[in-house]
Amino acid sequence: QVQLVESGGGLVQAGGSLRLSCAASGSTFRLYAMGWYRQAPGKQRELVATITSGGGLSYADAVKGRFTISRDNAKNTVYLQMNSLKPEDTAVYYCNCVASLGDRPYKYIYWGQGTQVTVSS
Repeated sequence: QVQLVESGGGLVQAGGSLRLSCAASGSTFRLYAMGWYRQAPGKQRELVATITSGGGLSYADAVKGRFTISRDNAKNTVYLQMNSLKPEDTAVYYCNCVASLGDRPYKYIYWGQGTQVTVSS
């Protein structure tokens, strides 16, 4: 199993910044893609950004130019730098990863518990 623990959420005024972190831990595993999703009240969970093990990036149109995803493979950690935050960015942000365990050939998807981001106007 892989455990994902997010941190860095909180309350910020519009135009402000926050940096989310998500650390993966567990027994022998290998990480592939990692990403961030968010879910606002009454809405479906949506993709925010992803980063592959090779550093390939993908962003939702709503956050392009404002959010930056990065990862530290040595620390098994993915980050989300969020700048120019807007009230519509308010949501619970979830970390996600694709990983294989030991010498098993299969890949699994894991989720963190979520961290609240609230942007006030």
